[in-house]
Amino acid sequence: MAVADLLVVVFQVILINLISGFPPPKCNIIYSAGYMSVACSVWLTVAFTFDRTVAICFEKLKTRYCTEKGAAIVIAVVSLLSVLTNIPWYFTYRSHSCSPSFEFAYSPVWAVFDWGHRILTPIVPFVLILLLNAVTVRHILMASVVRRKLRGQQSGERKDDPEIKNRRRSVILLSTISASFILLWVTRVVSLSILQITGRYVARFVSDVVVDRIGTMLQLFSSCTNMFIYAVTQRKFREEVTNIVNYPFKAILKFIKGYGES
Repeated sequence: MAVADLLVVVFQVILINLISGFPPPKCNIIYSAGYMSVACSVWLTVAFTFDRTVAICFEKLKTRYCTEKGAAIVIAVVSLLSVLTNIPWYFTYRSHSCSPSFEFAYSPVWAVFDWGHRILTPIVPFVLILLLNAVTVRHILMASVVRRKLRGQQSGERKDDPEIKNRRRSVILLSTISASFILLWVTRVVSLSILQITGRYVARFVSDVVVDRIGTMLQLFSSCTNMFIYAVTQRKFREEVTNIVNYPFKAILKFIKGYGES
């Protein structure tokens, strides 16, 4: 998820602003890679949400699904599908300039493809994330009530319970990621839908539509906030990043030490 979000920032924020200096087909590649990275980021968020739901709500399925091998398979499948389903974007731009082709603007086939893309990213993820998080939060709250009763706690008493604290943190993390994703994407989705329905969708490529620009900014900001959420709230994530940064230095020191002993 972190890598996918970083790729969104690289392609959609940095390279897209330098694209005027790139001749075709480089600009086609950058646009296509940008769409691929966004789709991968969005659907990995869905996969993460589903993983948390299984881990918290379904103990039997957890032992089979929530494994390193299972995570690797999901990541590979999501990444591959994100690439394959967004390859057509390469052909929507003119061969002599970095702007949408006439066929893309007026062809019914491309209109269907574009609507399908908008539905899959991110309308369907909206629904899935809301549904999965609702199931997870409901399960956590019900399990917490049962745990309090088993521990003989009354509603007015305050006793430290590490398990309840962990569940509360899980609810906060899931709610934060979901709220961030939905709130930062909703402007973009609504503006594109309105432009498409009103027939002004193509105009956004040649004119500055303020709402669309704001929606794009918020959508890209979603990838930045996800990185912040992972780094701040996930101790294991911070530990893994530290290990990756320290690994080259440890390898060099080990090589120097071994060379000196020899």
